[in-house]
Amino acid sequence: MRFATLRRQGLVAANRLQQRSMAGGPIPANYKVKKNKFVEEWNGRREITEKTWDANPETVLSVFFYVLVLPYGVYSLTRAEFQSKGDRRYKDCF
Repeated sequence: MRFATLRRQGLVAANRLQQRSMAGGPIPANYKVKKNKFVEEWNGRREITEKTWDANPETVLSVFFYVLVLPYGVYSLTRAEFQSKGDRRYKDCF
């Protein structure tokens, strides 16, 4: 019984030592997070982009260009340069 009492008191003391305050105390009211209405509006618009985006011919054409044509163009130019220079990296691939 004495052992249990000593053990319990030791645990209570250990818990007191482990409780720490962040940088000397609680955060003052003037340091609390203040919401910016423009940032909140931007986040809301970002979440509903799929509902507000229109798939008209102009946007589909620009998506097609940036997703397929531009990367393939960079790839073909890089590959052509490696072929013309006889670079080791090109020879290792084939």
